[in-house]
Amino acid sequence: MPQHVPESVLEVLDRIMQDDTVPRNIRKISGEIKENLLHGEESLAIKASSAISILEDLSADPNIPMHVRTLIWNLSSQLERISVED
Repeated sequence: MPQHVPESVLEVLDRIMQDDTVPRNIRKISGEIKENLLHGEESLAIKASSAISILEDLSADPNIPMHVRTLIWNLSSQLERISVED
């Protein structure tokens, strides 16, 4: 049975990628996370765990605006539900 990435996760990643107040490197990494979640070879749980690890590193970046940091934390929470469910 194919596993699908929740639409809310993809929407938050798109929001981060399209926000001009977000540093370019973080927008790029968000795009890479989205691409991996949609097209990666591993199971969805492994892809979600990998994304969580990357997002934790991003949230520690002092250059991130606070509203983006909050989005990243919420995104991590959504991904944690995927990695636990599978």
